[in-house]
Amino acid sequence: MRLVLLGAPGSGKGTQAARLKQHLQVPHISTGDLLRAEVAAGSKLGLAAKEVMARGELVSDAILLGMLEDRFSRPDTDNGFILDGYPRNLAQASALGELLARLGRPMDFAVQLDVPTELLVERLAGRAQAEGRADDNPESVRTRLGVYDRQTAPVIEFYRQQGQLTVVDGVGTLDAVFTRILEAIAPVREVG
Repeated sequence: MRLVLLGAPGSGKGTQAARLKQHLQVPHISTGDLLRAEVAAGSKLGLAAKEVMARGELVSDAILLGMLEDRFSRPDTDNGFILDGYPRNLAQASALGELLARLGRPMDFAVQLDVPTELLVERLAGRAQAEGRADDNPESVRTRLGVYDRQTAPVIEFYRQQGQLTVVDGVGTLDAVFTRILEAIAPVREVG
C-alpha cells in the first residue's frame, strides 16, 4: 500500500500516519525527518541540503525528490509506504508521480483528512499552548492555514483527476478517524 496523507496542520496526519504504519507494516516517510536524517548522515544530498539551509533558503524539489528516490529504493518500502509532508504543491505531486511510475510503484491513494478551519485553529492553539509557543495565535494560525489551502488545493485536484483521492472526515476520536481511513483504502488492500 503506497499512500500520501494530505491535511492541514492540526488535521492529525502525523498521529494517523503512526497508526497506519503499525497496522499496514509499512514505513512512515516524513520528508522533514528524511531531510534531517540525510543532513545528519552527511550524505551527498544531505550536504547539498545543509548548504541550502545554511543560506536560509528552502531545499529544492530536486534535492527532496532525490532523497525520496533513495528512500524508496530501500527494501522496507517494497510493500509500500505512507508519505507525509510531501507533496506540498503541484510541481512536487507531478514529480512524485513520475518518480513512482519510473520505479514501477504507482501511488495507490492520496488520503485527505478533512477538518473544518475553526477546529484546526482550536487544535493548533491548544498544541501551541501545550508546547509554550506564543507565536501560534489564532490570526497567525489562520494565515498559515490559508497558505496551506492555496498551495495544496492544486495537489488535491491533481489526485482527484488521477482517481486516487479519497477524502476522510478528520473529526472525531482517533479510533473513529482511523477506522474511516481503513474503510477508504480497503478496496485497494483487498485487490493488492
